[in-house]
Amino acid sequence: MSKRSRRAAPAPAAGAGAARPMVTVCRGCCCGTPKVPGLDHAAQLRELRQALDGKATVRVTDCLDACERANVVVVQPSPAGREAGGRPVWLGLVNDSDAGADIATWIEGGGPGLTEPPGILDLYAFSPSRRVRAELDE
Repeated sequence: MSKRSRRAAPAPAAGAGAARPMVTVCRGCCCGTPKVPGLDHAAQLRELRQALDGKATVRVTDCLDACERANVVVVQPSPAGREAGGRPVWLGLVNDSDAGADIATWIEGGGPGLTEPPGILDLYAFSPSRRVRAELDE
């Protein structure tokens, strides 16, 4: 990604989550910082991890270059979801405590490709540049 580095959780061991959706949470230069006021960023991440425990792999990454939409969360489909046509869904302005619960509800139903997201998540969805999308899939 441009000149910024990413810090991501190590890949899950074989069988430890490989068949699950992946949720990437940006915590770079803007996301997860006081630049987005009025939100307990640590609590948001903790609650998302708790809600998705055993259902999805949650990883934290450095800047996803969509700073104007901080906080950014990307929901990637499971292998079954990808086979069914699911593609990563980018969510921006995830600055509401209920958004994490909506993401968890979606993933509990299967996530991208397997079930439609709760309608409210449509308000968060956006399409980043092709370069940014490609760099996340590296």
